Amino acid sequence: MFDIFLVAAPGLENTLRDEAVARGFANPVVTPGGVTVQGDWPEVWRANLQLRGAGRVLARIGEFRAFHLAQLDKRSRKFPWGDVLRADVPVKVEATCKASKIYHAGAAVQRVEKALVEELGATIAADAPIRLKLRIDDDMCTFSVDTSGESLHKRGHKEAVGKAPMRENLAAMFLRECGYDGSEPLVDPMCGSGTFVIEAAEIAAGLHAGRSRHFAFEQLATFDATAWDAMRAHQTTTQPSLRFFGSDRDDGAIRMSTANAARAGVTDCTQFIRVAVSDLQRPEGPPGLVMVNPPYGARIGDKKLLFAVYGALGKTLLERFKGWRVGMVTSDNGLAKSSGLPFKPVGPPVSFGGLKVKLFQTDALR
Repeated sequence: MFDIFLVAAPGLENTLRDEAVARGFANPVVTPGGVTVQGDWPEVWRANLQLRGAGRVLARIGEFRAFHLAQLDKRSRKFPWGDVLRADVPVKVEATCKASKIYHAGAAVQRVEKALVEELGATIAADAPIRLKLRIDDDMCTFSVDTSGESLHKRGHKEAVGKAPMRENLAAMFLRECGYDGSEPLVDPMCGSGTFVIEAAEIAAGLHAGRSRHFAFEQLATFDATAWDAMRAHQTTTQPSLRFFGSDRDDGAIRMSTANAARAGVTDCTQFIRVAVSDLQRPEGPPGLVMVNPPYGARIGDKKLLFAVYGALGKTLLERFKGWRVGMVTSDNGLAKSSGLPFKPVGPPVSFGGLKVKLFQTDALR
């Protein structure tokens, strides 16, 4: 058993902890920037495969104290690298130093790289598939391996994205914060590349988040391909009886969403149509969740024009979506307020693409 660190977007640590609890990970503890759980290598694989809200999964592979570079050099040479790393897979070393006698991160990287080359026979490369992270904090040197590779928001089946796409792991966490569990329909009236709709459909179908991609841990010495194949194959999927709806005023967005849903394997339960917000109609069937990430004006277009867009969205939802809950992600309190929707008190801001966004929620509209 060792520590496994699940990286979260700042502001969503508690939500990721809730998901880790629901998925049965051992001893989840919230720390700044993520959640620490405990497990062995199969739990590392499972975290990458199943968790929808994590950005990365880091495996803590060991630690020691070092008060100067010569000590770091000596102890790095004695570290059992071969237990985790393969000599034939290139490595990149990254370091941070805080409140320690070793304060030069670049010099620390050089010492560890030299140990890896001379003791393990590893190759160092800037574009290496394996990243080894060294954190020196209060003279304690902690080594972690990034077991994910590409960020986990890249599910492996979305090729087409819009100008300011919502990341899949953030979308999953915002859905969780809205109490969404796949048992109700979902509508996104500004669907862009379809992220909220596709995530909701995958949750309802019981599909693993990482089923379509590869991970860095597949190139570690600890990897067992047979056990991994068995884990990937073990998922209880269902064909949702509900449908998940996306609409947008842009033809390109509808084409993107439709193609992305097909790659994700959720075409049968999703529907994307071109329609302006003011013409949006409530779908037949039970009420559910309207989940929307409207433009904020920070990157796209003129913010003044957006007040009318938010107003039209709120008017449509209040008139036609009685009984539905609303979740809205935006960086601007004034824009959210201009929708006229009866939002509950707002939670902490979440870092997203250099902005601080917030999730605004309503109870069932009346």
